[in-house]
Amino acid sequence: MSPPLRHIQTSPTLPASADVVVIGGGIIGVFTAYHLAKRGISVALVEKGRIGAEQSSRNWGWCRQQNRDARELPLASKSLDLWEQFAAESGEDTGFRRCGLLYLSNDEAEISRWASWRDFAKTAGVTTHMLSSREAAERGHATGRAWKGGVFSPSDGTADPGKAAPAVAAALIKLGGSVHQNCAARGIEMEGGRVSGVITEAGVIKTRAAVMAGGAWASSFCRQLGIRFPQASIRQSILSVSAVEQRLPDAVVSAGVSATRRNDGRYALAISGRARVDPTGQFLRFALQFVPMFAKRWRNLRPGGLEGIRGGHETLARWRLDAPTPMERVRILDPRPDPASIRDTHRRAIELLPQLRDARITHAWAGYIDSTPDGVPGIGEVPGMPGFILAAGFSGHGFGIGPGAGHLIADLASGAEPIVDPVPYRPERFSNSAWGKVADF
Repeated sequence: MSPPLRHIQTSPTLPASADVVVIGGGIIGVFTAYHLAKRGISVALVEKGRIGAEQSSRNWGWCRQQNRDARELPLASKSLDLWEQFAAESGEDTGFRRCGLLYLSNDEAEISRWASWRDFAKTAGVTTHMLSSREAAERGHATGRAWKGGVFSPSDGTADPGKAAPAVAAALIKLGGSVHQNCAARGIEMEGGRVSGVITEAGVIKTRAAVMAGGAWASSFCRQLGIRFPQASIRQSILSVSAVEQRLPDAVVSAGVSATRRNDGRYALAISGRARVDPTGQFLRFALQFVPMFAKRWRNLRPGGLEGIRGGHETLARWRLDAPTPMERVRILDPRPDPASIRDTHRRAIELLPQLRDARITHAWAGYIDSTPDGVPGIGEVPGMPGFILAAGFSGHGFGIGPGAGHLIADLASGAEPIVDPVPYRPERFSNSAWGKVADF
């Protein structure tokens, strides 16, 4: 069962040309296109399925600075302001609110790591509050249990994954940009050694710049162009339950489970880091590069099944430009949730928040989190291919940092001063080992 998602209308006609073509209608793609359109740059966004239908509507919805890796923290901080700015400028509702995020723990080592991050965050101007045992119990009184400690990040918040990407796409259309759903990009045209067009199933859009924001599909698309982009996807299962009368924390996470309140009162429930690894040809191709990542995260990962092969997003096959591609055969990645994980998540949520016992399960779904070997996204023009900008591998962090990432990508595509230092995200780093560089959070 797919999560709730707002539907928007597709632009009626594919343009013959655009200054920039953005491939992929997830949160990264729509914010990139939005920031370009705000600058008066003509932009066309092409999406093989529906806007926001894959991981952008299947995540927790957290927009956080707390526990961000140092490389991503600047983008996270900028993004919080941009979430608010977008609502004020566009009048569109993403469900964003600075409700604060609550972390609770009975693990001394985990609390110590949070304290270390707090000390680092101070140097970056980020406010976070370490909680004593008494304070954690007060903040987490709905759990009805004692805690050794915790963290509360007051300026962080959440947005609604079912509303956010469509809201930005709607704002993009108001600015004069075009949005094309059920329109897969099949390839790239080159002239004079640089990008000259994007080939779609509905025709060619002439352009001097193309942004690949295809999420879990990015690596297989890059392979068609002779670009080696190491990417692996894991399948995470999430459920939502109906509203309850008691007011519970808006966003809380413990070692057992997380719970996030939506604006309509529903709660999204998930186990942090828990996922299935579905073997595919692409997974095997890049397995050695991901050894550092799996060495750090293996406790939360379990062997998967054939969902990755069925999805087709990690194919090693080469496709023709004049025939349907894997992206047209599978318009929306909608993998089956893991039943055991759903049951375990629900059980843990009731143990953490007993008030949820009376809530009914409204939806259960899964989504593919696309990751890079170091857990930090690849953002930047691909060496040797002028005009082709990679923006993928957000490793489960893309939703929260989407506004800032979109701003940065628009900066790179338009030649503007980057909103943050782009060096940590450059794709050329993937030619080196990730040992000692895997994101801490």
